[in-house]
Amino acid sequence: MQHKLTNSFSVKIILSNLILITLFASCIHKKAEQKEEQISIIGSEIANVTDTLNSIQGNISLNQIATNPNSVILTGLPEHRLVTVYKSKKNGEPRSVTERYSSYSSYSYNDYDDENEEQEHYMPGIDILYGYNLLNIAHYDLKTEKLNFLFNSPSLIKTLYYPCFTQDSLNKKPINRNYFLVSVYDEDTNKDTLINKKDLRRFYCFDATCTVKTQLIPANYSVTESQYDSQNDVMYVFAKLDLNNNGTIDKKEPIHIFWINIAAPAVAKRLY
Repeated sequence: MQHKLTNSFSVKIILSNLILITLFASCIHKKAEQKEEQISIIGSEIANVTDTLNSIQGNISLNQIATNPNSVILTGLPEHRLVTVYKSKKNGEPRSVTERYSSYSSYSYNDYDDENEEQEHYMPGIDILYGYNLLNIAHYDLKTEKLNFLFNSPSLIKTLYYPCFTQDSLNKKPINRNYFLVSVYDEDTNKDTLINKKDLRRFYCFDATCTVKTQLIPANYSVTESQYDSQNDVMYVFAKLDLNNNGTIDKKEPIHIFWINIAAPAVAKRLY
């Protein structure tokens, strides 16, 4: 009799433990599901924020979007100054979101410091500037007192290359640049009503007055990266071919390499 009671008691303990384990596992599973759901929601919110922050409508004019001048760029051409023009924050937009996902300000590869005489530049004679929501660059001629914009409509400028403010050299010889290069999304190429990084990225050269614009890479390519060759003073530009003409870049589309003579930029030549 006592043996039967002991067995019955043991069975009850085992059943109780199984119930507790089941409840515990159920709680963990629910928490995991909740966590996955939260991660999914947060991820989609971040994607939406980043997609809309660095995007503009495809068919608008400069007067139809709120902008702010950000800074004056001191170039190596004494009479020529540039002004960065950024998209303004929307009213009521949370500051933390703005700071986390978009700088709304410029970032220079080598900000000028008059106490540092030996500065390294992105390329000999050239510095770069880039930033999110950079819609346009304004050029001002101190001699003629005239202002003009590099682009006639809002665009998303990825990178601006400009003559460095301090004297630079190449192979121990002084070198001066008298042009500007711009990597930019300037058209809604995939026809989704927005201009953003899903479109084709173009590459242009502007003369010193920013009135003559030359497209260096063919329009059916999207620029991805560049490499500098100091021995030949040449820039190699890697670009993806929009093979199916859908206005965006697909993973399987081929990459081609072009080269540009940095001493006198002209339409790029195909290397590979």
